[in-house]
Amino acid sequence: MSLPPQPNIKLVNAPDYREQYANSVQMRVNVWDFFMVFGTLQPQSETHVEIRNFQGIYLSPQQAKALVGLLQQNVASYESAFGDIKLDPRMTPGGPVH
Repeated sequence: MSLPPQPNIKLVNAPDYREQYANSVQMRVNVWDFFMVFGTLQPQSETHVEIRNFQGIYLSPQQAKALVGLLQQNVASYESAFGDIKLDPRMTPGGPVH
């Protein structure tokens, strides 16, 4: 069984397209979609951190799974070129990623 040919894809940025740095991502999941909220983590003091959210993105479960594969592939390539990425041991899998 052969797969249908891939279409030619043209990437076009919408007029309101923007790029922004995020060092915080929170995720909510339900049966219909995955919702990611991007923000910037800003320490206010030694015991208080503020996260300023600036963008929320909904993904279908299929797009979320495709994103996982894409991220795994690119993280593996990055680590192959630059070495292992170290995570803060205080980070827990169940909480937000900052």
